[in-house]
Amino acid sequence: MKTFLKIIGFLFLGIVYTSLNCQAQSTINPFQFEIKKKLICKNGAVVSAHALASQAGVEILKMGGNAIDAAIATQLALAVVHPSAGNLGGGGFLVMQLQNGSSKTIDYREMAPASSHRNMYLDENGNAQFDKSQSGHLSSGVPGTVAGLFASHKYARLSFEKLIQPAIELAEKGFVISEREASSLNGLKQEFLKFNTVTPDFVKETKWKAGDTLIQKDLANTLKRISKNGAAGFYEGETAKLIVEEMQRGGGIISLNDLKNYRAIEREPHIFNYKGFTILGMPMPSSGGLLLHQMMKMIEKKPIATYGFQSPQAVQLMVEAERRAFADRAAFMGDADFYKVPVAEISSDKYLTKRMEDFVPGKAGNSQLIQPGILPAKESEETTHLNVIDKDGNAVSVTTTLNNSYGSRTIVGGAGFLMNDEMDDFSIKPGTPNMYGALGGEANAIEPGKRMLSSMTPTIVLKNNKPYLLVGTPGGTTIPTSVFQTIVNILDFEMSTEDAVWKPKFHHQWMPDRVDLERGFLPTTRKELETMGYKIVERGSIGRTEVIKKLRNGKFEVIADNRGDDAAEGW
Repeated sequence: MKTFLKIIGFLFLGIVYTSLNCQAQSTINPFQFEIKKKLICKNGAVVSAHALASQAGVEILKMGGNAIDAAIATQLALAVVHPSAGNLGGGGFLVMQLQNGSSKTIDYREMAPASSHRNMYLDENGNAQFDKSQSGHLSSGVPGTVAGLFASHKYARLSFEKLIQPAIELAEKGFVISEREASSLNGLKQEFLKFNTVTPDFVKETKWKAGDTLIQKDLANTLKRISKNGAAGFYEGETAKLIVEEMQRGGGIISLNDLKNYRAIEREPHIFNYKGFTILGMPMPSSGGLLLHQMMKMIEKKPIATYGFQSPQAVQLMVEAERRAFADRAAFMGDADFYKVPVAEISSDKYLTKRMEDFVPGKAGNSQLIQPGILPAKESEETTHLNVIDKDGNAVSVTTTLNNSYGSRTIVGGAGFLMNDEMDDFSIKPGTPNMYGALGGEANAIEPGKRMLSSMTPTIVLKNNKPYLLVGTPGGTTIPTSVFQTIVNILDFEMSTEDAVWKPKFHHQWMPDRVDLERGFLPTTRKELETMGYKIVERGSIGRTEVIKKLRNGKFEVIADNRGDDAAEGW
């Protein structure tokens, strides 16, 4: 009976999982839409966490916008239709390759408010108070998403008013929610009531169910203020006033000056080569680009392709690369504007070769013994990812986040959007793990104006200096390892793109010293890893990886992860 009701619910929604050569719809219908998991198209493509957001991006491409236009529209739509991670009150990172051959990144990571300090989450005995860093008003950093959208807009073609209009309509008129979304809202009802001073649109007296319409009038009005006044429509004026009033009601510390002074920063990409491919990643304060660099170069000289996908030899090699990279993350990585991160030193071939000298095939490493590397003497998992590519050669890979699912669970009263809980991504007490179990030290300690270290890993792989793969995923500390595995699956194991994304993944992050395996992982490999001495923990889904691949015939293959409601669109 339960299965029958599920089927009826999805028929009512009009959501259908399909694989096809795409001819995208010319209009967006928020009350009936398909979730496409795989498609091939020639003019442009978008893949994101929600079908309506992907459709919004493709509509912009059809209007003459480029990949940057579409990425902006998709992010704005995600702020409406994917509130658990899409956002106005969070932050993110953007990596892009432009048609003229230049590569750029934009950092719009949240910042610590001016009145923050390194011990703000410690009690009188010096114990970490995670309840304050992970939920509620005090857990929020100064949001950067809106500033990031406007910083990237200079590379776009269309007016911002056109790009934001789909999001306004989705917020004002509403859209139907899926069973997964209904369950999520129902499960967090008590937390929404606990952490809000104004009852949000996510709360209603009866339970949400598949097919219900979610309307967000306050959010629509906030989007209209941004449309009319630009970034100042968020960081100044009525919206800024509403944010600060909400902070004051709930004990938060974000001020009007914090908002007015926020800036997105254009940074040089983190670039490295792997077996003839050029990998473009995000620099600090994202650890993702450097971690990916370390892990891929640590395995590059090994004949991993001959080991085979999910073989004990391949998994062990990659686990040990992950272990060593994450040990270095804990010791050396943070906001490079505040701390000298030894990027060149810990990504050099000499250093990475030395890091793997104690690797023993067939024997598990030990994180108590394998510590961060020695430098030369001179020196959430709720996030969301999207990829966009257009026919002119512009490619954009974007990961944004609120940190935890629905961030701080605090919605700005009268403004309708969720605030992040990114302050927990700092080392609130050196040596104490955050909600994802990640350790950190002085490099990632809290300082006013500092950006917290992130695991987000938006990535573009170039082949002959042209976009070949666009890859990214949510998943907290599992993000870099999932991107690592997806790229290796395609480049080394030569797997189909859908298998590279959909097949079970694994994860190791130094501490805790264990290997996480997704359900469905090859049992013989699991048994062999246990024989080697690894502690194995079976878990549910790891991330929701999105990939666009440029095919030999010039078309785009677009894969949305089957772990969620993620959807591919194109034309």
